[in-house]
Amino acid sequence: MKAISSRGHIRELLWSSGPAILLLALTVWIASRFVTPAPPQTIVIAAASKESPYYRLAEQYRQFVAASGVTLDIRETSGSLENLKLITDKTSDVALAFLQGGLASAHDAPQLRSIGRLFYEPLWIFYRVDAPFSRLSDLVGKRVLVGPDGSGTNQLATRLLAASGVTATSATLINMELPDYVETLESGKAEAGFLVLAPEAKTVARLFNSSRVRLMNLSQADAYSQRFPFLSRVDLKQGVYDLARNIPTVDTALVATMAALVVRDDLNSALVNLMTQAVIDVHALPALGPKGEAGVLGRVGQFPVTVDPEFPLAPDAARVYKSGPPFLQRYLPFWLATLADRMIVLLVPLLGVGLPLVRFAPMLYTWRIRRRIFRWYGELRKVEATVTPDSSTEEFDQAFARIDRIESTVDGLSIPLGFSNQVYDLREHINLVRRRLSAIRVQNHHVEPRSAAAAGPAPELVAVRQKAT
Repeated sequence: MKAISSRGHIRELLWSSGPAILLLALTVWIASRFVTPAPPQTIVIAAASKESPYYRLAEQYRQFVAASGVTLDIRETSGSLENLKLITDKTSDVALAFLQGGLASAHDAPQLRSIGRLFYEPLWIFYRVDAPFSRLSDLVGKRVLVGPDGSGTNQLATRLLAASGVTATSATLINMELPDYVETLESGKAEAGFLVLAPEAKTVARLFNSSRVRLMNLSQADAYSQRFPFLSRVDLKQGVYDLARNIPTVDTALVATMAALVVRDDLNSALVNLMTQAVIDVHALPALGPKGEAGVLGRVGQFPVTVDPEFPLAPDAARVYKSGPPFLQRYLPFWLATLADRMIVLLVPLLGVGLPLVRFAPMLYTWRIRRRIFRWYGELRKVEATVTPDSSTEEFDQAFARIDRIESTVDGLSIPLGFSNQVYDLREHINLVRRRLSAIRVQNHHVEPRSAAAAGPAPELVAVRQKAT
């Protein structure tokens, strides 16, 4: 018997471990199809002008995500309609955008997901004091300012007016920039005007300070909020805008949209997680002014709102709202946590497949080595089966020759040292068969017993053994 060579050993290892390696490689390839790419280091958000609430919020989000090594690039735009156009354009690099409620829905833009509603955007409806109104249908035949053409204000105003029976054929709808509203209303060039602005906007302040203009108390506010789910009824309590001058002079009902932060559904899930954390963190800050006063609209802790009437909530955002940041992000830096998340997708199937293979490969290796030994037991059984007490002398000689060939081949086997005992057992069993056949031959043919040690191998096997050794 010869010890197995290093080359033969490597060959056996490859034959034994090859299927396991191929299966592991296939597992890694399949699992890699489900691994999300690494999140980009820069994302673009469409806001509005630098003086707008959208832009100010985006700056706060930028500070939060910067701590995680992510750059939030704020894109200055003309407002919600341009934001909507950018985020729905497949060639645009904008991945997030602020949108005014009522501009679009999942029916119009199925690729968009919501991260939450962020704050109220009230619809202010001012009118001249000499022409009081309490319902939008009262504006039939009047001159009405409906905001710049193509603006969010214009789209919302014309939509609500049309629902109230006021259209371009039944009234004069005037497209005008917002700063010109005050002079137009005060001069009597229009009887009413629509605006979607923050309460702190200069145009709103000027209109409140005008003695010729009043804010409409919308008597059908509840009806509008019921018909249009993106609207909410908001009540301005008497004097809440200016306590000293008691503005408004009575409790006033308005309707308001809620600004949404939307994201494209192909944005990396880790970044959706991070932006949701930014939204929660920023809006959890005390909403108080320098004098410790809250804003005119909304209450502390009211936002963000996760129920979105127009877009489905992003699944990753929903998980953050429900359970907080992902487990690893609570204890590891953002990039390390996202890397670990991606590796887990590979690790789980690798462990599931690899652990059984750790046991399978050695078993296969053992089986292959033992198979090289055990096959000769089969040959021995065949030799033994060919001889009976009635066999002729020539048949006994042929059987002994076959046993010699088996022994010669076994002597030339290259077997690892750990399996030597099985080779020695085989050689002992070869001699056992030889002695048994020799005893049968002596008993039935009355010839001298054949001793393998004395007689040596058959002459025709000498060359075979020399070649094997």
